[in-house]
Amino acid sequence: MTHQKITPAMLEPSFYPHRPDQVELIQTHVSYIFIAGDYVYKVKKDVNFGFLDFTSLDKRKWYCQEELRLNRRLAPDTYLSVVAINMDEQGRLSHGGSGETVEYAVKMKRLPADRMLKTVLKGGVDPSLMDELGKRIADFHEMAATGGEIDLAGSLETVRFNHEENFRQTEKYIGITIPSQHLEFIRDSSLRFMREQEGLFEERIKSHRIRECHGDLHLEHICLTSGITIFDCIEFNERFRYADVAAEAAFLAMDLDYNGYPALALRFVRAYTDYSGDSHIRTLLNFYKSYYAYVRGKVVSFKLDDQAIGQVEREEALNTARKYFDLAFTYAAQPLKAPLILMAGLMGTGKSVLARALAERLGAQVVQSDVLRKDMLLLDRSTRRADPYGQGIYSDSKTDLTYAEALRQAESILQDGTPVVIDASFKKQAHREAAMELAGRAGAGFFVLECSCPEEAIRKRLERRSRETGEPSDGRWELFAAQQRDFEVIRELSPASHLVVDTRGELEEYLPRILRFIKGIDKET
Repeated sequence: MTHQKITPAMLEPSFYPHRPDQVELIQTHVSYIFIAGDYVYKVKKDVNFGFLDFTSLDKRKWYCQEELRLNRRLAPDTYLSVVAINMDEQGRLSHGGSGETVEYAVKMKRLPADRMLKTVLKGGVDPSLMDELGKRIADFHEMAATGGEIDLAGSLETVRFNHEENFRQTEKYIGITIPSQHLEFIRDSSLRFMREQEGLFEERIKSHRIRECHGDLHLEHICLTSGITIFDCIEFNERFRYADVAAEAAFLAMDLDYNGYPALALRFVRAYTDYSGDSHIRTLLNFYKSYYAYVRGKVVSFKLDDQAIGQVEREEALNTARKYFDLAFTYAAQPLKAPLILMAGLMGTGKSVLARALAERLGAQVVQSDVLRKDMLLLDRSTRRADPYGQGIYSDSKTDLTYAEALRQAESILQDGTPVVIDASFKKQAHREAAMELAGRAGAGFFVLECSCPEEAIRKRLERRSRETGEPSDGRWELFAAQQRDFEVIRELSPASHLVVDTRGELEEYLPRILRFIKGIDKET
């Protein structure tokens, strides 16, 4: 009943001492937000969502005070005070006037909407802004509270609980916003990481990397005014605010990725790492990126349970949730140590399609032999060649040179810590062994994915490819039998590094199996 009176009262300009020209109301599921000229007043709703409980006046007062205290750490000039809303004997509400206090509001300075980072990025920014942002957040984390109850948030038990809660809460969205194979992969990848990195989680607590963080650090909570103002942190639940600082940095990096700024995300992480001196960020980054992308996918999926939303909003929620879950899958796929992956197999078996898909998921670079061969010989990539099998540009000598250059480029890429996929037939054992030796020198994981499918499917693919323009491959059905006879069966590799892939189905059906193989998820730990 109090809120029923507060809303019309606070929509009147006369309610406010500074008499704004007009007042605008924005509602979220937990707050009424009154934009009154140069100031904003935020009133908490009388709601209980389990993770948030504002169902008494005392609780709302407490969380208003917490919101003020916590946000003044990063936005001291924006969060001004907690204002009492009083009711006189005639039932009239006033801003700090006489009578009984019936509600509280957080008073803030209004921040310019056109200076929010998400908006500013659309017009382009100097990448050095990410350096400033990295320093700002690193400095904040250095000063944030730590120890005691806060440390418990960094324990492996708590981190595991948070992840498993996510998976339980999203099972009903399987086949709607997340494919079952993706959920299983993300879950198994996360749980394996936690088992393998148990000592690291303990070290994070000992080194005081668990802090009272912001808790909701994304682009829409960063404003570029005279400096960098970061606002609207989580005040209503300590569990969401107490976290590893690496998790908070990962959250913002994920949001930059999601919005299409991966280069800025990388620069931010590098700057944060440099300023914080946190040497474990790289190990933890994708683990926490995947977690927060998954959380966002889950939260957006919850909207689908609201029968009141329209079809347009429902479709938007579906697409947004799917995009977040897909991003979580990509992060979960990326290995800690950059691998060297060889595509092997006969022409037309889908090596190039799979190579591109793996590169997208692993953040890898593809070295394509068909392109490399023509570039080395100064030939147009898209010009078809009709050389007989094993002759012309496909002679043994030119093939050896092509593989040598492919390995040289791969070694250079691996030195930067980037995964490499070499897309070639690797029909000769000598070429495969040379690649394995390279991986050993580089300290990289080594995998050979041998693509295979029925000959009838291969024939149709090669005939279709011959009609396409811009295709660098010169593979033709009439050459298939000769290559098949020339292919040296892969016997020199262990099952841990060699996987035969049946590519006759849809890519998304077998891609998770390949990623599980590369990450070793199904192996005993």
